[in-house]
This record gives sequence, C-alpha cells and structure tokens, in this order.
Amino acid sequence: MVTVSLSGASQEDASTVFDVLRTAFPVDRPAEAVPQEQPGDRPAVWTAEFVPTQERIPTGPTPLAGSLTATLQGGYVAVDQLCEALRAAFAVDEEGTASGDQEKEVDLVLRTKRS
Repeated sequence: MVTVSLSGASQEDASTVFDVLRTAFPVDRPAEAVPQEQPGDRPAVWTAEFVPTQERIPTGPTPLAGSLTATLQGGYVAVDQLCEALRAAFAVDEEGTASGDQEKEVDLVLRTKRS
C-alpha cells in the first residue's frame, strides 16, 4: 500500500492526479469521491491510499492547471510502481527521497508533460 499526499494544488488538479492513479490502481475510496475544499486559510493536503498491482492500466499524458507536490510513502516496489504511473501521465521531478528498512518516501513535483 502507498499513501499519496498532494499539496500546493487546486482541487481540480488534485482530483486529476487521483483519477489517474485510480485508473491504474485500486484506491481506498469510492470512484465518486473527489477532493473537497475545507474552509479556512490553511493550505490543503489531499491524501489517498493505493494498492499497486503488477497489472495496471496505462494512462497517457494528462494536463494540469499548475504544478503540485506529491509525497508517496510505502514499500519500495509499490512506490516505484506509482512513480511509473505518474511519469506516464505527468512531467515528474524528483525532489528527494528517504529510505527506511521496509519502506521509502519520495517527494515529487508534478506538471503537465510538454511534447
């Protein structure tokens, strides 16, 4: 299982990223669940959990209105599978990683792919 946290994104961009991952892998929420804005001045962070599988549905380039930060945390193979799915849909810059005994955390910046 991989926990994906999105920040610095509009509600629409967060929904777009989760839709791409939901297409590729099972998620802990129903398909009709979309990120919701919360009242207040604090920055929003959207989180979902995905269970990557060897059999995934490939996705193509998907536009975003802006850039956003994604933090992926989970087992090594599972995080790598989600990163691969994100790279198929978005331009991805890896900002940092932290490795532990059983899992790793990866910080990514996602943008629209340019041709």
